[in-house]
Amino acid sequence: MTPAHGSQSVRLGSRDVYYGWIIVAAVSITETVTWGIIYYGFPVFLRPMEQDLGASRVAITAAFSIGLGVAALAALPVGRWIDRHGGRGLMTVGSCLATALTFAWARVENLPALYAVWFLMGLAMAATLYEPAFAVVVSWFRQGRDRALLTVTLVAGFASTIFMPLEAWLLERVGWRDALTILAIVLAVITIPIHALVLRRGPTGATARAADGSRTEAPGKTLAQASRTLVFWVLSIAFFVGNFATAAVSVHLIPFLVDRGYSAPLAAAVIGWMGAMQVPGRIVFVPISALLGARWMVASVFFGQAVGLGQIPFIALMGTAVPFIIVMGASNGMSTLSRATSLAQIFGPRHYGAISGAVALGANGARAIGPVGASLLLLGLGSYPSVFWTLAGSLVLVSLAVLIAGAGVKGEN
Repeated sequence: MTPAHGSQSVRLGSRDVYYGWIIVAAVSITETVTWGIIYYGFPVFLRPMEQDLGASRVAITAAFSIGLGVAALAALPVGRWIDRHGGRGLMTVGSCLATALTFAWARVENLPALYAVWFLMGLAMAATLYEPAFAVVVSWFRQGRDRALLTVTLVAGFASTIFMPLEAWLLERVGWRDALTILAIVLAVITIPIHALVLRRGPTGATARAADGSRTEAPGKTLAQASRTLVFWVLSIAFFVGNFATAAVSVHLIPFLVDRGYSAPLAAAVIGWMGAMQVPGRIVFVPISALLGARWMVASVFFGQAVGLGQIPFIALMGTAVPFIIVMGASNGMSTLSRATSLAQIFGPRHYGAISGAVALGANGARAIGPVGASLLLLGLGSYPSVFWTLAGSLVLVSLAVLIAGAGVKGEN
């Protein structure tokens, strides 16, 4: 199935398939497995880790925050590397590291060891999750990029649906340590060969082939050029605010609803259904984005999140969380896609990895500090409604800022 040198398609049966779609299929599988085991496995094993290590929930979850923080800091160098060398080597090494660390995670006996594992796991996540996968996909597509990225996020969007029940089943039968050992084997068997054997650098990653067969530089601004534009900084701040708000809601919505009479299982179900709504949100993203354009689409995503957050204080009065679930879930689902597609469209594919990594530094860092930051806001503002309204107001402001800063920007196609 591997294409010949210089070829951009492979023969499957009686038809030629553009190799970019083979890349999409490959990273769709590896993203699902990696997200499912590394990211969604942690909350499943949280309680048994507390009991086995004799540590508080705050102390255990700090390891996860350390990993997310390291992943955010590593996003920029990872993006630069992929721009220069492609994703195969880095993502293969990242999968090897993630496998080794999952084995090590299963054997930790104290908090310092857990923190050390998750510090290094942050590097593995930076080398294997969405940012590097998106950079590899973008390097293969000048046309149809939105559909390619949509496919990856739609498939990987089922990571929690597939793996969290599987992990809970393993936990009940063999305990968390043996469960992680089994999952490490699954991670190795699936992701390492795919990354090593299937991934290739795309024709728009560094150079593009002209009509006469010559190689020319692919279009796109460098990170230095992008960072001198207003829209780059507005988008960076906007995605930071959006991810901060999403992380805050994920952690603080359950205690807010329980305080207002919801049962804990029902409150947890609201979070679960909000996650499920990301899939239809992503499905409608491409046609809406084609209709509105990148600037209006990104602004609409932030405004949708603001509308969702603004509803939270009124859920008890309305007697239903359904409107919140639909609006917030769909907007969150679109957010990941809007970041990937808008950066590629505005700044071009040539240095996408570095630019995406720079924006991810803040966006993914917000995911790490959001729960703690929202707790500090709660202390300062005095009530959950004030926190949610403050975050909603911030999202309205960044939505307007995106519209203003993006006016007149001509994206690359």
